[in-house]
Amino acid sequence: MAERTEQRLEDRVPELEQLERVGLFTRREVRAVLRKASALEYKIQRRALRKEDFINYIQYEINLLELIKKRRARIGYSFKKDEIENSILHRVHCLFNRAIGKWKDDVQLWLSHVAFCKQWNAKHQLSKVFSSMLAIHPNKPALWIMAAKWEMETQLSSESARHLFLRALRFHPECPKLYQEYFRMELMNAEKQRKEKKAFEQAKMDLGEFNYSEEILNGEMARIIYREAAQKIKGVEFHLAVLSIAKLFDFTQDLQKEILESLQNKYADDPLTWDYMARRELELGSLPAAQRATKQMKVSEMAQREERCCAVFEEAVRAVPTEDMWKCFITFCLERYNRKTNSEELKQKRLERTLSVFSKAHESSLLPEALYKQWLQLLLESKLSETAMEAAAAATERFSQSVEMWHMRLQVLIQLKSDCVTQCFEEAIKHVKSKGSLPLWTLWVEWSEGTNSKEDTETLYQRSLHATTPAESVTMKEKYLDWTYRNRGYKKVKKVFTSMCENRPFSLDFFRKMIQIEKEQESCKMIHLREYYERALREFGSTDSDLWLDYIKEELSHPQGKPENCGSIHWRAMKMLQGDLVEDFGGNGETDVSRLRARLTAAPPRQVMAAAESSSFEEEHLPKKRETMIWKPRKECLLKEISNVPDSESEESEFSDVSHNETDGSDPPADCAHVHPDLEDLDGEVSSMLEAVTFADLQTASVYEVEDWDKELEDSECSPYDAGDLYCGSFQENNLLASYSWHEDSFYNPGCHHAASLTFTPPVRVTEIGQFDDADE
Repeated sequence: MAERTEQRLEDRVPELEQLERVGLFTRREVRAVLRKASALEYKIQRRALRKEDFINYIQYEINLLELIKKRRARIGYSFKKDEIENSILHRVHCLFNRAIGKWKDDVQLWLSHVAFCKQWNAKHQLSKVFSSMLAIHPNKPALWIMAAKWEMETQLSSESARHLFLRALRFHPECPKLYQEYFRMELMNAEKQRKEKKAFEQAKMDLGEFNYSEEILNGEMARIIYREAAQKIKGVEFHLAVLSIAKLFDFTQDLQKEILESLQNKYADDPLTWDYMARRELELGSLPAAQRATKQMKVSEMAQREERCCAVFEEAVRAVPTEDMWKCFITFCLERYNRKTNSEELKQKRLERTLSVFSKAHESSLLPEALYKQWLQLLLESKLSETAMEAAAAATERFSQSVEMWHMRLQVLIQLKSDCVTQCFEEAIKHVKSKGSLPLWTLWVEWSEGTNSKEDTETLYQRSLHATTPAESVTMKEKYLDWTYRNRGYKKVKKVFTSMCENRPFSLDFFRKMIQIEKEQESCKMIHLREYYERALREFGSTDSDLWLDYIKEELSHPQGKPENCGSIHWRAMKMLQGDLVEDFGGNGETDVSRLRARLTAAPPRQVMAAAESSSFEEEHLPKKRETMIWKPRKECLLKEISNVPDSESEESEFSDVSHNETDGSDPPADCAHVHPDLEDLDGEVSSMLEAVTFADLQTASVYEVEDWDKELEDSECSPYDAGDLYCGSFQENNLLASYSWHEDSFYNPGCHHAASLTFTPPVRVTEIGQFDDADE
C-alpha cells in the first residue's frame, strides 16, 4: 500500500515543480500541497475504504484547480496547462472511477462525476461516464433522458440522442416520460433543420449537398413515435401531454389535429377530454388587437369566450353525468371567478354562473362532498343566508355520517346566530359515530363557553368525556381542566383532576397543565407537586426523560424541596426508562443535576448539606460515559497527551493514524486528520477561496472518541442515497440537473451531496500569516 501511495505522490512532482517554476505557488505552498496530498492518499488506501475519504480528496483537488485558475487570471499567465491543470483533471477522473468502481449502486456519485465533467468541459470523458452509468443503471429512465439531452443540446447529435432513446425504450417499453421526451426531441430536430434550411435559402446557397428530408421537416418522425406510443400507453393524460408539446411548435397543425381526433374518439367519456375541449374555447376566436381598442370590447370578448366554454361544459355534464365531470365544471367556474378584473359586470356574471353550477350539481345529487364548503362560503359572501342554511341542511342529509358536513353546517348556524344550534348539535351526535366525533364536541363546548351558563358547560364537558372514544377523550380532559381553572378556581380544578385520574388514558400535557396550575398558586406546596409528578411518571415514566429531569429540578429549586431525593429519583429513572433514553438521560441528568446543585451553594446550610449528601449517592448511580475499544494504542496516547505536545513535535504526531507497517521512521506519516501548520494554512485558504466551494460541515469528535473500524466497514457497505425516485427531466428545461440539486452556474461541490469524514481538531494551531492572501479576494 505504501509503495503505491508513494508512486502516486512522485507522479505529482512534475506538476508541483511547474507550479513553482511559473510563479503560481511558492516553495512553502508546494510543500503544504504535498503534505495534504500525502494525508489524503493514505486515507484512500485503507483496508476498509470510506466514501467520505474519496469525496474529501476530490473536493480538495477541485478547490486547488479553482485557486490555480484564479491566480492565472491575476498574473495573466496561461501557459503550461497540460502539465498542471490536465494532470489534476486526470487525477480527479481517476478518483471518481475508483470510487464508482467501489460503490456502483450510488447514483449520486455517478451524477457528481457527470457534473464535474460538464463543469470542466470533459466531453470525451463524459461520454464514457454516461456509457458506463447506463450499463449499470439501465432501469432509471431519468438517466437515459439526461444522456440524450446532453447528446442533443451539447454535442448537437440528433442521431446519438435518437439511438439512446431507442435503447431506453427496450428497457422501458411503456414509460410515458421516455416517449414524451423522444417526441419532443424529434420535433426540436425538425425545427432546427427547418431554420437551417431557411437560413441557407436566404443566403441563396445550393442545398444539393444538404440532404433535408421533407418527412423529417414536417415532423413525421414525431408522428411515428406518437402512433407507436398510443398503442402501448393507455390513458388520456399521455395524449394531453403530447398535445401540449406539439403546440409549442408552429409547424405541427396536422399532428395536433390527429392527436385531438384520437383523443375524442378513444376517450370521449373521460372528463379530462371534455375539460380540455372546453378550455380550448378560451384560445379560439379571439379578436385582432386592433379591434379590442376599448375596455368594453375586451370585457365583451372575454364574456363570449367564457360562455362558449360553459356551453361545452353543459354538453359534457349531459353526456357524462358524473361527479368528476361536475367537479371539472365547477373548478373552471371558480378559477374564472377568482381571477382579478376591474369590470364589476364581468365579475357579477362569473359569480352568478358559479352559484348556478353549484345549484345544478346539488340538484343532480352529483356535487362532491369536498365542494360543499366552497359553495357555502360563496353563499355567505353573497349574503344569501337562507340559501346557505338550506344548502348546509341538504349536505348533512345527503352525507349524514360525515363529520365534516355536520361541522360545516354547525359553523354556518353559529355564524348566523341561529336559534337551533343546540338542536343541530344533538342531531349531529346521533348520526355521527363516536369515533371521529371530537371536532363536533370541541366546537360544541367552545360555543357553549360563550353562550350557555357555567353549569350547562360543565355538564357538557362531563358528557363529552363519556361520549368520545378513549383516545379522543384525552383532548377533552385537557380542555375541561383548563376551563375549570379559569371559571371555577383552584379548589374545583383539584377535584376535577382527581376524578379524571380514575379513567385512563391520559396525555402528558394533562399532567403538565396541572403542575403549571399548582405553580401559579401563591402557596405552592411541594407535596402536591410530588403527587402530580408521581402520577405522571406512572403513565409516562418509561418514555419521557424530560419529565424525570423536571422532577429533579423541582426538588432542587423549590423552597420546600428535598435535594436528597434527587439521587433516588435519578436511580428510578435509569431503571424505568427504555432504550436509548437511558443513555441520553444519564448524560443530561448528570450535567443538569451538577449544575443545579452548584447553584445551591448560596442556599441555606440545610439545603447545602442535603445536596452534598445526595451527591455521593448520585456518583454511585449516575452512568459514566462508555469507552470504545481502541484499535491503535498510539492514537489513544496522542489524544490524551495532545495538549502537552510542543509545537515542534506536532508535525510528527499529526500523522499517527498511519500504522508502523506503512511508514518507517524517516518517512513522514501520511494518513492524518490534521496536518502540519503549513498544510493547515493551505487547506484553509483553498477551502475559503469561494463561498460556493467549501467542504461540508465536519463532525467534531471528542478527545475520548476513537475510530470504530468495524463501524466504518459496516457503513461502507450501504449507500445513503435513494436512487429509486428520480425526476425525469425535460428538453425544454434549461438545466436537467437542477432536479438533482445541482447548479451548473456555480462550481460543483461534492461535499454538498456526501457526508464529510470524521476529523479531530487539535487544541493549538500555528498559523502562517500572509499565506494565500489572494484566496479571499
